[in-house]
Amino acid sequence: MIAAPRLALWLLSRRLSGAWRDYVVGDLVEEFQKRAARSRATARLWFWGQTLRCLIAPPPSQPIASVSVRNRHRDSHMQTLFADLRYSARVLARTPSFTLAVVAVLALGIGANAAIFSIANSVLLRPLPFADPDRLVRVFHIPPQATFPGMARFSVSPANFYDWQRDATAFERMAIYQFRSLRLTGRGTPQTILAGAVGENFFEIVDAQPARGRIFRPDEDRPGREHVVIVSHGFWQRQLGGAEDVLAQTLTLDGSAYQIVGVMPASFSIESWGASGRDFWIPLAYDDEARLVRENHNAQVITRLKPGATIAQAQAELDVISKRLEQLHPKENAGWGATVIPLQELIVGDIRRTIVMLVVAVGLVLLIACANVSNLLFARGLARRKELAVRAAMGAGRARVFQHVLIEAVLLAVTGGALGLVIAQVTLRQAASILAGQLPRADEIALDPRVFAFVAAVSVVAGLLAGVVPAVRAGRTSLTDALKEGGRGDSSIGVRTRRLLIVCEVALSVVLLMGAGVMTRSLLAVRYADAGFDASRLLTMSIILPESKYETRDKTRAFFTRAVEDMRALPGVVAAAAIDSLPTQGGSVQPIVVEGRPELLPRDQPTVEVRRVTPGYFQSMRIPLLRGRDVSDSDVETLLVSQSAARLLWSDADPIGQRVTLPITSRTILREVVGVVGDVKQGRLEEAAAPTIYLYTRSEAWSGLTIVLRAHGEPLALAASARAVIRGLDADQPVEDVQTMDTVLNAGVASRRFSAIVLGLFAATALLLASVGIYSVLSHIVRGRSREIGIRTALGARTGDVLGLIVREGMAPALIGIAIGAVAALGSAKVIEGLVFGVSATDPLTLAAVAAALAIVAFAASLIPAWRASRLDPLKVLRT
Repeated sequence: MIAAPRLALWLLSRRLSGAWRDYVVGDLVEEFQKRAARSRATARLWFWGQTLRCLIAPPPSQPIASVSVRNRHRDSHMQTLFADLRYSARVLARTPSFTLAVVAVLALGIGANAAIFSIANSVLLRPLPFADPDRLVRVFHIPPQATFPGMARFSVSPANFYDWQRDATAFERMAIYQFRSLRLTGRGTPQTILAGAVGENFFEIVDAQPARGRIFRPDEDRPGREHVVIVSHGFWQRQLGGAEDVLAQTLTLDGSAYQIVGVMPASFSIESWGASGRDFWIPLAYDDEARLVRENHNAQVITRLKPGATIAQAQAELDVISKRLEQLHPKENAGWGATVIPLQELIVGDIRRTIVMLVVAVGLVLLIACANVSNLLFARGLARRKELAVRAAMGAGRARVFQHVLIEAVLLAVTGGALGLVIAQVTLRQAASILAGQLPRADEIALDPRVFAFVAAVSVVAGLLAGVVPAVRAGRTSLTDALKEGGRGDSSIGVRTRRLLIVCEVALSVVLLMGAGVMTRSLLAVRYADAGFDASRLLTMSIILPESKYETRDKTRAFFTRAVEDMRALPGVVAAAAIDSLPTQGGSVQPIVVEGRPELLPRDQPTVEVRRVTPGYFQSMRIPLLRGRDVSDSDVETLLVSQSAARLLWSDADPIGQRVTLPITSRTILREVVGVVGDVKQGRLEEAAAPTIYLYTRSEAWSGLTIVLRAHGEPLALAASARAVIRGLDADQPVEDVQTMDTVLNAGVASRRFSAIVLGLFAATALLLASVGIYSVLSHIVRGRSREIGIRTALGARTGDVLGLIVREGMAPALIGIAIGAVAALGSAKVIEGLVFGVSATDPLTLAAVAAALAIVAFAASLIPAWRASRLDPLKVLRT
């Protein structure tokens, strides 16, 4: 600082009060430094002119007096705070590139947190959109563990439900419901719909009132009176054009006319917990025979607890009832219990750990962003050392300087938070279709007041975290060194602190990259696990025949036999067949009894997956035939067994020629085993293949099957001609779910893909921020050590020596961060341990790849500053 401005500053300090001194002086000093870079003489004249103006007409010397000392202190403090805020805004406006860079980094971190918190808020925190949601519970059977090992809940048999409804006293109401596939015709292209067939009290339990019309009356839950339907708001708008006379219209479902009696409001959405169909609800209307079914578990139950009743009380009561039912009906109920699960827990139970993992991951991203911003603010503070030193010289204490720097950081963070909200809104809107398939209650995800409050809090905390280190450092500025011309370079100031910030960034990046790497490897392991069949070039389509038109098993069998034969004749088709449930999509599980052995109680009787197939299915799916032969059209009641089913039922004996019965279907029909095939995963890809039998039957109706076509080329190219075959057999028959088998398998790993993609994005962001942090620190060090580097070069240092010096400067904190991050990643592996398959959460190969990737990124980020240092001209540096 030259002599004249120093004298002017002393005069100002004597004339102005502390409330104004710092900001007048700060503005003058900053502007003087800019003008002095062009011309010191002009800058000196300008500075004296501004000083005289302030001396002649200074701002008020004292704050307005208050009625009490406390108020004077408060007013002075608020005045100082607002003055800090205004000055910070002006200073940041003068450096738009720096401000935009910091705001962008914080907006990225805060926006990601806002998006993930919106998901967590809607799925985990927000109450269900029903009256007294805490009293809504679901009731399931607990199956015999010897028969269904590891399965915690099972569908309910109708007879047991009606016994629970009659005897349980902890529940206010109980309702039973099922899903039914219906054919909708007369409204354009025929389509198959999944309707919710609901029993009495269903809508009262969920406290749902239609926007138009009424809910079902109790008498409509009886055979012969069930031809009424309630439609969704979406169907009313899409298919019925929002007609005002909607309640006077009918729908043709399975060939029968159903009167529309109600339209649900747009807000009514309970698909996430599987309580209804998408667009239709019809009465369940069990007849007396259906109400007495006890062996067939195919229904769902929802109930509402009485006021004051607890889950524990309800569970204890159902345990007593289950014991009594087991004694009364040992053949059907032995080993079957009941469990009560809160509806909220049921919805979020499977996704809770994934969301918690994403919340932790996005929190790490924000911490990395804060460390990066802290580095940027640190560098900015070093550039403003003279200004801050002048403030201190004029009487501003460390607390005042600390407050100023911290307010500047918080202002940047709040601005970043506002922009982050925009980023979160755009991200959630663009990802709506993806989220709908991955998350329960996805349609409720939105930015609500709770999200705004969260973002406000996170913005302030992020500002404090990012600003505290630069603020502390600014308060320690040495007046002598800062004000001296030719004082020590900035490169030696705060280097250890900035290296520490780099270590933190890299360590947090290792944790994120490790999680993303493990989740990605797990996704690949699941997706490409051996499912027991060849999914390539397979086209699938579902066909459900209405009982009203295809009332006999001969008609259904004739339809599917002809459909499969005609599709085999299509050009480009290698093979065609049909099955009732595709692999990986679940299906019927039934007890099985080998001829000559006694039928045991359900808890002791072996069970198998049961699939109904047509001839040629194993050829179409390329499932290996290990022994015996395939089923044929001339067979009556034959089956093939999987390898694991053969071991379960006959151990090492030859199963060919053995006969079995399926008691739930018939205890008198004997079915002969004609072949053994390889194991196929009927459920989730990450689970072991279950024992399975493939049944070809003439005694049962083939009401709904999925046709599979193996193509020579692209399977979707066969879709149009396959639909034409079905239209040729029945013009009113809809064809649903036309998709490749690869699409079916991909849908089974959708949630894993979602987690891997989000974690991967977070990890990539962390990697980018870490590389930017290393680059910025090294660039600053190179600038500060340019004189030293010039001297080294003048004394004979080679280009390689200079490159090595700077690269080592960048790699040292990076390698320390990698080591610390590796330890932290191994320690936090339990967070994702239950979410991975086929790979360990502490997989050393993944950890080594992560460490190598970060080391390469750190090396690349070090090269540019190192190369810049090696190109310095020693003559110019020493002359400067």
